[in-house]
Amino acid sequence: MTEQHTDLRELQKLDLRIKEAQQRIADFDPLFEEVEEPALILERDLGTTRTRLQEMKLEERRLELGTEEKRTRQKRLEERLGTVRNLREEAAVSAELEMVKRSLMNDEQEALTLIDQLRKMEERSAELEAAYAEAAELVEPKRNDLIARRAAAEQELKALREERKELAAQANPKELKVYDAIRAGGRAIAVSRLTHDGACGHCFGMVPLQLRNEIHHSTDLIRCEACGVILTAPEDEEESVVAPAAAAAEEAPADEGELEPAVAGGDGSGDTDEEPTGE
Repeated sequence: MTEQHTDLRELQKLDLRIKEAQQRIADFDPLFEEVEEPALILERDLGTTRTRLQEMKLEERRLELGTEEKRTRQKRLEERLGTVRNLREEAAVSAELEMVKRSLMNDEQEALTLIDQLRKMEERSAELEAAYAEAAELVEPKRNDLIARRAAAEQELKALREERKELAAQANPKELKVYDAIRAGGRAIAVSRLTHDGACGHCFGMVPLQLRNEIHHSTDLIRCEACGVILTAPEDEEESVVAPAAAAAEEAPADEGELEPAVAGGDGSGDTDEEPTGE
C-alpha cells in the first residue's frame, strides 16, 4: 500500500463530500420555488391585471376622443340643417345627422360599460396588490433564511475545494491523472479496497491471485480488470500480517528454566525415608 494510494482514498472521500455539498446547493432551487410560489402567482396575476387595466384605459380614451368628434360633427350638421336650401339637401343632412346620433349613442353606451369594467378591474388590482404585499412580507423571512443557508453551503463547498486542491498536490501525479480520468466519466468511485476474500470492493468481481499479491506488495497502481477502479489492500492488512506471528508465539513451548521440578520436594541428593542407624 503506497502513500499515494492513501492520498487517493482521502481525495475520493473529499470528492464525495464536494459532490454532496454541490447537491445540497442545487436542492435549494426547488425550496426557493416552493417558498416564493404563492407570491409569484399573485405577482403574475397582478401584472396581468395591470396590463389589462392599462389597455382598458387606452380604450376609454379612444372612445372619449371618438365621442367628442361625433358630438362636434352632430353640432355642425344641426347648424347646417338650418341653412339648407331645398328638400333634397335637407333629407341628406338629416340622414347623416341621424346616423351620427346613433353612432354617438352606441359609443356612449360602450363607454358606460367600459367605465363599469374599469371600476371592477381597479378594485381587483387593489385586492391583488394588498394580497401580494402580504405574501411578500411572509415570504421575505423564509427567503432570507434560505439565502443564508445556501451561502453557508457555498462557503463550505469553497473550503472543500481548497482542501482538495492541497490534497491533490500531495498525490502522485501519474496516479492522480488516472484517478481524475476515471471520475471524469461521471463515476463517483475511482478507488476501492479489496474485500477480505479477494474481490473488488466496488464491483465485487474476484481479483486474480497475482494481482492481489501485487496490490499487497507492489508500489504500482493496480486497477480492477472488471470495473476499472484503482484497487488497494484491505483496511486491516497490517493486522492480518501480525496475527499469524502472534499465534505462533502462543504455540511455542515455554523456556526450560520456567518448567517446574518433576519430583516435588526432591533436591537430587539421594535422600530416602529410612531411619539412620546408631554408631
